[in-house]
Amino acid sequence: MNFHVVTIFPEICQAYTDASVLGRAQKTDKGKGAKVRGKKISVSYYNPRDFTIDKHHKVDERPYGGGPGMVMKAEPILKAWEKAVGRKKGKVKTLIMSPRGKKFDQPLAKKLAKSYEHIALISGRYEGIDDRVKKILKAEEVSVGDYVLTGGELPALTIIDAVAREIPGVLGTYESLEDQRPTSGVSYTRPDVLLWKGKKHPVPEVLLTGDQKKIDQFRTAE
Repeated sequence: MNFHVVTIFPEICQAYTDASVLGRAQKTDKGKGAKVRGKKISVSYYNPRDFTIDKHHKVDERPYGGGPGMVMKAEPILKAWEKAVGRKKGKVKTLIMSPRGKKFDQPLAKKLAKSYEHIALISGRYEGIDDRVKKILKAEEVSVGDYVLTGGELPALTIIDAVAREIPGVLGTYESLEDQRPTSGVSYTRPDVLLWKGKKHPVPEVLLTGDQKKIDQFRTAE
């Protein structure tokens, strides 16, 4: 899976995607012996400012019809998108981060992971993006929640994280996917008895029995 992020703040996103699980998934694993495992995902960034022609690299203008704030110009974003996926072979999906878009959820994450090879994520700022970008690219607006953020970078990272987890090998094992195994969201680890401010807080006894059937029943009940 290849993610392509159009944003004027690539450094914000890259600090997250280069770390932990997503960072490892972008590296070639030489493994043991001569066996080499390829990258599971790639994440690339494209700054619209790099596709402007004025000396100030301006990417926003006042909105037609009046109103507060500024609107991101279409041409720098379209050029950045063209650089990212305009000539890519394979199935491409373009998403625009927007609070008015379709709600992003787990079924959509699974669908994106299964159906596409390239996902372009356009992160807006200010009062939004010139609507001609959506029309020209036939892009889909997506929202990660019923709230408004200062930019599209956090939603883009959320989508990358959720979709990447559905790519085989990114998490290492199939069982790591929470929606594929019994879980209540209630978790415990060592020690089995936690002493905190003079009071003992034990782990539920059933989790210490080793009886997986009873453990699964406990988690389902929880």
